Amino acid sequence: MAGGEKNAKALREVWKRAENSLCADCGKPDPDWASSTLGVFICLSCSGIHRNIPSISKVKSLKMDHWDDAQVQFLAKHGNAVTKATYEAHIPIYYYQPTYNDCQVLREQWIRAKYERKEFTEPGKQLPYTDGVKEGILWKRGRDNGQFLPRKFLLSEREGCLKYFTKQDSKEPKISVKIDVINATFQPAKIGNPNGLQITYLKDNKTRNIFVYHKSGKEVVDWFNAIRSVQFHYLKVAFPIASDNEIKSRLTRNFLKEGYMEKTGPKDAFAKGEVFVGSSENGYSVQKGLPAGTQGNFSWHYGLTIVTPDREYLFTCETEADQLGWIAAFTSVINQAMTPQEYASKCLDDVSFPSCCSTSEHCPNALPFSFATVEAYFKFKS
Repeated sequence: MAGGEKNAKALREVWKRAENSLCADCGKPDPDWASSTLGVFICLSCSGIHRNIPSISKVKSLKMDHWDDAQVQFLAKHGNAVTKATYEAHIPIYYYQPTYNDCQVLREQWIRAKYERKEFTEPGKQLPYTDGVKEGILWKRGRDNGQFLPRKFLLSEREGCLKYFTKQDSKEPKISVKIDVINATFQPAKIGNPNGLQITYLKDNKTRNIFVYHKSGKEVVDWFNAIRSVQFHYLKVAFPIASDNEIKSRLTRNFLKEGYMEKTGPKDAFAKGEVFVGSSENGYSVQKGLPAGTQGNFSWHYGLTIVTPDREYLFTCETEADQLGWIAAFTSVINQAMTPQEYASKCLDDVSFPSCCSTSEHCPNALPFSFATVEAYFKFKS
């Protein structure tokens, strides 16, 4: 067998190992690139990030590029499992590890944190998001004019809150938000900046938003993980018998779906709060359309019905595509079994993590909705 064919066969054998079947950085199936200097198998998207740090990683296509004998042996000696054991040895429980569905800034900073800055190779390493206090400037969007201006932000674990100040020398904050009512999620498209971060919080049983960004991707991701760190330690005190993984599941998260629907019906306790969506085994379902004989002042005509053990909730969407998208999102959550913690949080009416909420530009009767992935809450404001 010629040397080239021998190398190609050996490369395929290493590539087929179960540990190398997912991208080492984002988890995407069937990676077809690899780093000849780190020994990891990665997807095309992550290979582009690696290419931007050539002093650390040299990437090649597993399908199109030639791999010499020494490079193949290096891959065989390392691979995803061995490399992860080194570069991901001491990741804080609250640190957000992005997937291929996450935005560019999260994935890039995750890769740089691992291989370039080596943040997770040593136990107890002091990191910018671990000391319980973070202070700095973020560019915040104005509520009325939409203009971004620099504002001082202060996150304090001891006080359990996030503050921002309109002036750097201000002694009193413009807003002080308790850490247990905050959710942070990256929304680059909505904010119009690749480093855009949406901070949502609950006030007077209504959801509010702060839209910020920073020119440095590292800085804005450090803020994101600092919020998660403070939330984690707060919840550890509030729920001392909960496991670390249970608490981790309650930290900041992305929304499964976000958008506008119309709602009508009686003014009850849920009118300005949330609707808990549980599993089908507990009597929850979503149905296309509205019940026969439904009366209401809907200006949108593509309806859906959320059935809960207590009552039915009626909504309408502007388009059929919106309707089908919401039905698919609800179905995804309803098909999941409820955990005891989720059932308990329903009974306690836990609204610790509010969703996005803003005003509609399309319909005066439309209500903004978001769907939280883990807690399975359907949140809205009237």
